[in-house]
Amino acid sequence: MELYGKQDSSLAQKLIILAAELGLVAAASWVLLGDGLQGVRAFGADPEPLRNRVLLAFDLVIVARFLLTLFVFLRRRIPWEETISVPLAFALYLLGMPLMAAPATVPFGALELVGIALFAAGSFLNTFSEYQRHRFKAREDNRGKLYTGGLFAISMHVNYFGDLLWAGGIACVAHEAWAALVPALLFVFFYFFNIPKLDAYLRERYGEDFVAYEGRTKKLIPFLL
Repeated sequence: MELYGKQDSSLAQKLIILAAELGLVAAASWVLLGDGLQGVRAFGADPEPLRNRVLLAFDLVIVARFLLTLFVFLRRRIPWEETISVPLAFALYLLGMPLMAAPATVPFGALELVGIALFAAGSFLNTFSEYQRHRFKAREDNRGKLYTGGLFAISMHVNYFGDLLWAGGIACVAHEAWAALVPALLFVFFYFFNIPKLDAYLRERYGEDFVAYEGRTKKLIPFLL
């Protein structure tokens, strides 16, 4: 599935993805605030109300940010395969995490507060970095130039780092050990699959400018990795 190098509005694909995301949020609302899937959800018939409300608020923020990216920031063509793969991936965050939420016997405490902070920081890093790049690319005199400023000066893929943080934040609020697998798997996907593929495309497109950029900037985690 070729992701980079072609631009297209891909409106039909975007609308399908939008419908899937809204369906996932509706299902999450049923699980977190209603009686949905009691036999499957980790908290069964004993929800922790504050935890569940926070998780639903997270879902709404995720979808709002994603729609901003999808309809404003994203310019590349969306292959039809992504109308399946993207909703499946987001199902882990939007519905999978709510299903793993701990019951009322696990109090809402320090770990959950850390999770809220991680979610806020990650959401900011992801969306604001995309906005900075979008604003740079929108200027006519920057067409065809590699963007290395703003938050991208501290990490080549700072938007992905933001994704890791907010996914980790959801896992903390869910307060379930299995939930930690989601950000862990996301890291593996980014670092070993998506980033190498994207870097190969950028290296070919921008040549020496990209080589110099990757020589002075960490790939994913600012100042570390």
